[in-house]
Amino acid sequence: MLPRNLRTGGYDLPGVESSDVPLIGYRPLLSDSGTPSNQSRRGSGSDELETSQTDPSPMKTTWYCPLDLSTVVEEEEDGVIYTVVVKQQHGTPNSVTSAVSRSQCVKAGTEEKLVLHLLHSFAMGDSSFITIFLSTYRSFSCTGRVLDILTDRLENPPGENERSHIRQSFNRAVCTVFSTWLSEYPEDFKSLGEPSRLLRLAPLFPQDSSSAADLRARLLRIAEELSEKALLPDSQRDQSGFTSPLPDASKFEPTCILGFPAALIAEQLTKIETELFVRLVPYHCLGSLWSQRDKKGREGVCWSVRATIRQFNKLANAVLASCLWPTNLRSQQRARLLEKWISVAEECRARKNFSSLYAIVSALQSNPIHRLRKTWQETDREAVRRYEELSEIFSEKDNYSQSRELLKEEGTSKFANIDNRINNKHFNRSNAQGTVPYLGIFLTDLTMLDTAVKDRLDNGYINFDKRRREFEVLAQIRLLQSSCKNCVFTSDEAFTQWYQSVPTLTEEHSYRLSSEIEAPGEPSPRGLTPTVIITQCR
Repeated sequence: MLPRNLRTGGYDLPGVESSDVPLIGYRPLLSDSGTPSNQSRRGSGSDELETSQTDPSPMKTTWYCPLDLSTVVEEEEDGVIYTVVVKQQHGTPNSVTSAVSRSQCVKAGTEEKLVLHLLHSFAMGDSSFITIFLSTYRSFSCTGRVLDILTDRLENPPGENERSHIRQSFNRAVCTVFSTWLSEYPEDFKSLGEPSRLLRLAPLFPQDSSSAADLRARLLRIAEELSEKALLPDSQRDQSGFTSPLPDASKFEPTCILGFPAALIAEQLTKIETELFVRLVPYHCLGSLWSQRDKKGREGVCWSVRATIRQFNKLANAVLASCLWPTNLRSQQRARLLEKWISVAEECRARKNFSSLYAIVSALQSNPIHRLRKTWQETDREAVRRYEELSEIFSEKDNYSQSRELLKEEGTSKFANIDNRINNKHFNRSNAQGTVPYLGIFLTDLTMLDTAVKDRLDNGYINFDKRRREFEVLAQIRLLQSSCKNCVFTSDEAFTQWYQSVPTLTEEHSYRLSSEIEAPGEPSPRGLTPTVIITQCR
């Protein structure tokens, strides 16, 4: 949905956020003949229209704001509701012949009409529609259904008796839609399962266009890949590409983590997180998809989000295992492990790796470590102070407001803004860093949005305004991904081997080890509340 001040030409209507500008009246736009006027809904968003055009469509209600000649209306045509902004260029509201500029965007519509609007959106001034639709359509449709609707339309293109500019505009729209789709979401086509839809679609592209020829070739290559994939046994089909070797607990040496510099550990963790985040498919975060992850038959859904969460939980588990596994350590020795992980968290902060930072903080706040009174008493006071400061970043106060503010400040900046924040510590700032966010914030936002806003209007139309709001969140993810795409890392084999050797601890096992270290019954001195890890994906 357009921001309210844009929809009303820069003024808020009464009863919303401001009462300074009163609504002074409304009336239908009248034609010269005295009948309600309804401008053409198929014109360009920048066309100059005459309000004297006639149309037998139902009356529109138009609101005027004083001091400005912009109006906003809603129009329904053939299965689509449009939000239309009309700006009067000359004359006054009482003039019936004044030229106006007009822009419009889809508010809601049927599934078929929303798909077909892909081919008309640019001509109608709704330039963002293609991007928003391709980012969110899986919440109300599927790839096969969208392809079927578009293919049916391509089989009946504008005929020879249509004006040439209409045919050219249609052909350009077809190429634009599929070029954007193939470039941004190639996995949609590769996940079709069988090639019949692509083989039907490819020959329908315009014959007199080099870009169309390229699209045909790309679709046919994907169709060939699908044909070859269909011949493979199920065990060899892996759409995610994410594999994780099983840990070898016999090789696990908990205290070996002390031998790695904190900066090296943070660099290796940032390498892992960045590679996962760049491969994250943003629409996998949509609330309507993520909320179905635990349903039977949906085990493979949102695989890129699951991979990110598995890494989050794996790191939190590594912190727990390294601190709890050696139950025979003295409190002073175990305190050095806590200090090491606090230093690693600081280095992650310097690299804007908020995902690993929160995983470490969550593990240190978890009950099995949180309750170790003697160990915390032996931990360096300055390290504890820095740990508490890092923990505040992920405070749930005001819906993670501090974490959101940091993402806004540092999301696309080259370096973390850490001056005078983390003990004035000097970090190596020779290389620019991307930003890896804590994904749980976006998952929460999209799940709450999906729950709070209806998918359909009362008349059954799909609520596309909701998709625009979802896209605003997805766009933030994609912007952060772009900051990570040029990051370069080197692997450290020794740390990788240690990290892969960490055994997986259950909650019960973790607490049992903690109880062996310090018997239950004594209150914990720590003031921070234990944090729950965002989700368990097995």
